Amino acid sequence: MDGTEGNVGQPGPAERSHRSSVSSVGARAADVLVYLADDTVVPLAVENLPSLNAHELHRAVREVLQLPDIALDVFALWLVSPLLEVQLKPKHQPYKLGRQWPELLLRFTDAPDDDVAMDEPSLQFRRNVFFPKRRELQIHDEEVLRLLYEEAKGNVLAARYPCDVEDCEALGALVCRVQLGPYQPGQPTACAVREKLDSFLPAHLCKRGHGLFAALRGRGAKAGPGEQGLLNAYCKVKEAAGGDSGRGASLSTHYRAYLLKSHELPFYGCAFFHGEVDKPAQGFLHRGGRKPVVVAISLEGVHVIDSREKHVLLGLRFQELSWDHTSPEEEESVLWLEFDGDNEGTPVNRLLKIYSKQAELMSGLIEYCIELNQTSELATPQETVSGPPSAASSLPSPAQRPQLQRQGSVVCSRLQHLSTIDYVEEGQQIKRVKPKRTTSFFSRQLSVGQGSYTVVQPADSLEQG
Repeated sequence: MDGTEGNVGQPGPAERSHRSSVSSVGARAADVLVYLADDTVVPLAVENLPSLNAHELHRAVREVLQLPDIALDVFALWLVSPLLEVQLKPKHQPYKLGRQWPELLLRFTDAPDDDVAMDEPSLQFRRNVFFPKRRELQIHDEEVLRLLYEEAKGNVLAARYPCDVEDCEALGALVCRVQLGPYQPGQPTACAVREKLDSFLPAHLCKRGHGLFAALRGRGAKAGPGEQGLLNAYCKVKEAAGGDSGRGASLSTHYRAYLLKSHELPFYGCAFFHGEVDKPAQGFLHRGGRKPVVVAISLEGVHVIDSREKHVLLGLRFQELSWDHTSPEEEESVLWLEFDGDNEGTPVNRLLKIYSKQAELMSGLIEYCIELNQTSELATPQETVSGPPSAASSLPSPAQRPQLQRQGSVVCSRLQHLSTIDYVEEGQQIKRVKPKRTTSFFSRQLSVGQGSYTVVQPADSLEQG
C-alpha cells in the first residue's frame, strides 16, 4: 500500500495487554522490546533508535532468532495497541511513528480522547499481509513454521478467524498434539485436555456448567460436546511416517498441517479493519441502525465479518467487486463495495456501504493487493521447476482446494443480514431492475478479459449459503 501509514487495522486479542516496546529513550541508546506471536519478547539493545527504520530492526530480530532469509518476506514489523495496528513498511521509522501515535488514533479510530491519551503501541513481529499462502507450504524451517502456527492459532482461539465447530476441533486437535504429544488412550489424556480446554478451542466452545452441579462434577464425568469432539479429532492426528513419534519429535509436520487447514479459511492472513454497516430494516417501523463489522482484506479478496456473531456477512474475490471510498471532507468516511446480486430472480448491481474512518486505507490496500496479484500472474508463466516435485509442490494450491460448502457455515455469506442498495443503470437513470450488467457504478475494479466482469453465476457465487 502506498500510504505513509502502512496497513492499519483492528487489533487482535493477543494485543489487549497494555505494554510498551521502548524501555528507555535517548538519542544514543535504547532497549527495544519486540513481541512475537506467542507473546514472548525479543529484547534488542540498539543505537540511535530515533533514526532506525523497520528494515534495520527486522534484520536485528532475525539475527537474534537465527531465522533464514525467507523470514524477510514472511514477517513484518507491526505497531499494535488495543486501539490500532499498523504493518510497517521497511522505510518506516518505528520510533517516530510511535511519537505520532495519538495523531494516527485521531485520524483512523473513533476512540475517546481519554483512551487516545493513555494508549501506547508495542512493536510486534508478525506475518506479512502480502506474503502469499502458497509460499508458506514451501517453508521448511521449523522456527518460521512455529511462528506462523502460533499466530494462526491465536487468531482461531480468539475467533478472529471465524471457524465452524468441525474445523475448530480439527485445528484444536493439532494444538493438542503439539502441546501434549501423541494421543494416548485413557483418562489422563482426557483430563489433560479438559484442564486446558481454552488452549485448544475458542471460548464459545469451552462453555461449562456453573453452580453446584459443575462443582460436583468428578474426574470421570462425561465430556461436553466440544471437548468430546476435540478428543475424537485428537486421536485421529497422524504421525509422520518413519519418524520419531515421541514428545521430542520434530513438530514441523504438525505446524504445516495446522497452516494447511487454516488456509481453507478464506480470510487467513488478512489485515483486519473496523467499521459498521447498515442493518436491514425490521418491524412495522422499519427500524434499522448499524452493526459493527470487521473487514478482512487479503491477496485473495474482501470479507465482511459480523463482529458479534463471528460469521461472514459477505465474501468477495477481487474479480467479483468494484470499490471506491469517500473521504471525511466529502461526507462521512465510507468504503463502497459493488458486486453482482439477484433481486427476485433479476440480476442487479448491489452496493454495500461500510462506514469506517479507515476507508481510505482499505481502498488503498485493495488496490495494492490487485497490483501484486497482476504482477504475480505475469511472472508465473516464466517460472520453471526442475527435479522431482517436493511434498509442498504436490499439495493442491489454495485456488484448487474446494471452499467450505457446509450449509450454514460461518464462512458463507449472509446477505440477508445486510442492507444493500440494489440498482441498475439505463442511460443516465438509476433504476431498480436490469436484465444484464453492462456497466459499473465505480470505475475501480479488477480488469478481466475485456475490462468488465459478468454477472456472478450461482455455482460460483460466494453469496450462496
